[in-house]
Amino acid sequence: MAISYQLKSPAFRGLGRRKSSVARVILLKGSGKFTINKREAKEYLKSDIYIKDALQPFDLTQTNNTFDIRVTVRGGGLAGQAGAIRLGIARALLEISADYRSVLKEAKMLTRNTKVKERKKPGLRKARKARQFSKR
Repeated sequence: MAISYQLKSPAFRGLGRRKSSVARVILLKGSGKFTINKREAKEYLKSDIYIKDALQPFDLTQTNNTFDIRVTVRGGGLAGQAGAIRLGIARALLEISADYRSVLKEAKMLTRNTKVKERKKPGLRKARKARQFSKR
């Protein structure tokens, strides 16, 4: 099911992924309104740490409160979703201006974090945790 927004001004889009979360970000010229899944960001992410993490690309490029942010995010937990939003915002900022690339790249904002949870193996309790070994 595709979610559609009515866009009035030119939109800049970015896709971000982290763990099992996928975030589709739309940046519009505005005053800094931040909505995630049609809810206020503070209401959705709950913690200021996650919000600060998600908005880090704006701090680096000094573009705070110049864009309205609309995000559709699915999968994972709040930390993974915040990381996915951060990558999506960074990629959308690149569409706005290629000058931001050096700043964002230096801060490693354009690199997808590929760490995901390792799968559980048969015969083990978790991915690597085994029962205690007794020699005798």
